[in-house]
Amino acid sequence: MTPAIFGLSGLALTADERAFFTDADPAGYILFGRNVASRAQVRALTDELRALHGRERTFICIDQEGGRVARMKPPEWLAFPPGAVFDRLYDLAPASAIAAARANAQALGLDLAEAGISVDCLPLLDVRQPGAHDVIGDRALGAEPLRVAALGRAVLDGLAAAGVAGVVKHMPGHGRAGADSHKALPTVTASAEDLEIDLAPFRTLAAAPIAMTAHVLYTAWDARNPATLSPTVIGEVIRRRIGFSGLLLTDDLDMEALSGTVPDRAARAIAAGCDIALNCWAKMDDMIGIAHALPAMGAETAARLDRALAGTDVSAPAVGDQPALLAKRDALLALGERA
Repeated sequence: MTPAIFGLSGLALTADERAFFTDADPAGYILFGRNVASRAQVRALTDELRALHGRERTFICIDQEGGRVARMKPPEWLAFPPGAVFDRLYDLAPASAIAAARANAQALGLDLAEAGISVDCLPLLDVRQPGAHDVIGDRALGAEPLRVAALGRAVLDGLAAAGVAGVVKHMPGHGRAGADSHKALPTVTASAEDLEIDLAPFRTLAAAPIAMTAHVLYTAWDARNPATLSPTVIGEVIRRRIGFSGLLLTDDLDMEALSGTVPDRAARAIAAGCDIALNCWAKMDDMIGIAHALPAMGAETAARLDRALAGTDVSAPAVGDQPALLAKRDALLALGERA
């Protein structure tokens, strides 16, 4: 198996993609707006991806956060709120905010499970900091680490109840970055002591099955390499200080924070200690290059992948009362609106 997650070019697999994916046997796939049109179409696509490899539990992921980051959109699918909504309610009623976040995540997860999507790239555990770039902004669950961790745990639990695995991101923290890593490499000059704030939610939820790295340079830890490409950040900060032992994905390797060819970025990330290279944009030359550049998946990564998917189940109709979950969420959020 190739330790990579690849994107798809359209609503159905092309003949070239089908042949390449069968041969390369990637760890999984990621879907974007270009890949989703209707419930039946997405389910047919994900069913075909599972059938390619004969694995019922296949890593098929999407960025379905709610708010401005949502690949599956109305009118075909429901709209969900951003993380900031639950942060505001937490100011007034922490227990209600946690219950609302859990119900919202389970309702969202039911849409994904029905579509055959086993993994959601959610929740963000980035602690929002004043003056940071708005690339995180209202996607964040708050500016206080314990709050972010509590709401993040609720999101993970809600997704799991729907048979979907969550991904904590962007480890070790994107909340104080002054640039959008899609466009440029953010450099964070905070001290190691100050960065303890950023690490705290990830440390609290270190038992999460999957995490995604940040394309951010932290001068206190490694003044030369962004976290995704840094053996120091991955080995010393993520694995040792945070204590994360799950499946570690890179953020999208096509982002402009990184330099070099995409296959080179993938090779450097795996060499630095990431488990899986994430390549989103379905450019066949890059995907072929990555498959050639990477070693076969090792036993430790394979075991982490199996553990990450162990709780997922998209083989049967999703179990859960979505209208009741949404009604519960909305009633709880209304408490904040009336206050």
